[in-house]
Amino acid sequence: MASHTGDSEKSPLSGFLSYFYGNFIVLLLGFIQTPVVTRIMSTEEYGRTGMFETAVTIIYIFAILGLDQAYIRYYYTEGVDRNKLLWKCLLPALAIVSVLSLIYFFNAALFNNLLFGKTAEGVTALVIIYTLISVFERFFFLDVRMQQNGKLYSNINIAEKVLSILTIFAAWYFLGNDFRVGLYALSVPWGITTAFLMIRYAVRRRNNKTGDKETAGVTYRELIRYGFPYISVLLMEWLLSSCDRLALRKWASFSELGIYNSAMKIIILLLTFKNTFVAYWSPVAMERFEKKDMESNRSFFIKAYEVTQFLCVCAAAGLILFKKVIVLLLGADYRGAEKIIPFLTLMPIFAMMFEITVQSIKYSKKNIYLNIASVAAIAVNIAGNTLLVPILSGTGAALTTGISYLVYFAAGSVLGEKCLKIGYPYKKTFIYAILLTAYCFEASFVNNTAADTIAGIVLIAIYCAIDHKILGECAAYVAKFFKR
Repeated sequence: MASHTGDSEKSPLSGFLSYFYGNFIVLLLGFIQTPVVTRIMSTEEYGRTGMFETAVTIIYIFAILGLDQAYIRYYYTEGVDRNKLLWKCLLPALAIVSVLSLIYFFNAALFNNLLFGKTAEGVTALVIIYTLISVFERFFFLDVRMQQNGKLYSNINIAEKVLSILTIFAAWYFLGNDFRVGLYALSVPWGITTAFLMIRYAVRRRNNKTGDKETAGVTYRELIRYGFPYISVLLMEWLLSSCDRLALRKWASFSELGIYNSAMKIIILLLTFKNTFVAYWSPVAMERFEKKDMESNRSFFIKAYEVTQFLCVCAAAGLILFKKVIVLLLGADYRGAEKIIPFLTLMPIFAMMFEITVQSIKYSKKNIYLNIASVAAIAVNIAGNTLLVPILSGTGAALTTGISYLVYFAAGSVLGEKCLKIGYPYKKTFIYAILLTAYCFEASFVNNTAADTIAGIVLIAIYCAIDHKILGECAAYVAKFFKR
């Protein structure tokens, strides 16, 4: 515990960098993977791959019971045996996913046709295997995160991406232009890295036979009572992230869905920031809350928010600025992604900032507030998709998704402050959000490269001028990190 505490006393950026370097390499590898996939798969087949991820996610939500969040919540509780805690959280989820997998198996023809518009050999097995793997991966990878082992976290992510690229080539060699190429690229790497994590865990437990001395056990009832509300939270988040694809499936074609899915894959450039920070932030925030020293913590949380906000808005503006260059890599059939990308950038950055401001809700165990934020966002999402997708197709879905996440962040932040008043600089956030949203409209609906470029450069310059102190601190930490 001491080493963990020591890490958490550092600036938020210093711990974040150990997590980020691996995902930065993953980001670069993504420049290889996404164009490869879009050039060997038609837009229709790539659209079906996106539906596979949607199907697996909904099964996972009902299986996990929110017990992954319970594991995070109680991991740093004094006197808890972390090994017992992990298995208490894992086994119920594993039992439920097994039952749901059987239901899928016996109704495979119906589900496969509904999701993919056709059936193909091995699809049912891939859905079931990937879902089972996702449960093990979630908890054993979470164990790495809770140890705040940023280097291992990064190395696993790199290995997974390399394996994914190799799997794409191997599957394409045997299957050609087939949506199952994408399915194998998702399933095989996760299976290999998850097996490694499980073996690593077993070796660590064997070498530490004494384990933790449990003096304050956590019962199944406590775990489920804390985690159960997350089913509705995750379900709503799934709806929030999937309504766009479902709307395109209903009112557009698989081709349009494939273009939209390619644009979503490009957003992995920002999701890299989001996923990396969440992996780092959740354990650190919960550990600091357990210390119950809010006066010293408050400045830490505000600094983390300011750094994250600055990096997010600059990354979003930069991605929009270079969207034409990035889309060229996808191939001629995917040029439509250019108008979809801008509004999609709002999704990961506000989701990431949301994860910071709602940690007080999770610590206070008032998870109903997360449901309220989700309901508000989904109402906007459903209304927007219903009105805009039939008219604007993928651009309408992207616009709706971006605005929905903005609402999601705003609602969650207000309720988070109600639980524990931190004092985040929301006035600055409001200014940043207005400027970035205006840039998204310009980049999506004004077909003028010069205007896009000038607006992007000016926007980034404004952000750097407003947050010049944060810019200086970030530059100093990056220089120190590489020097070390």
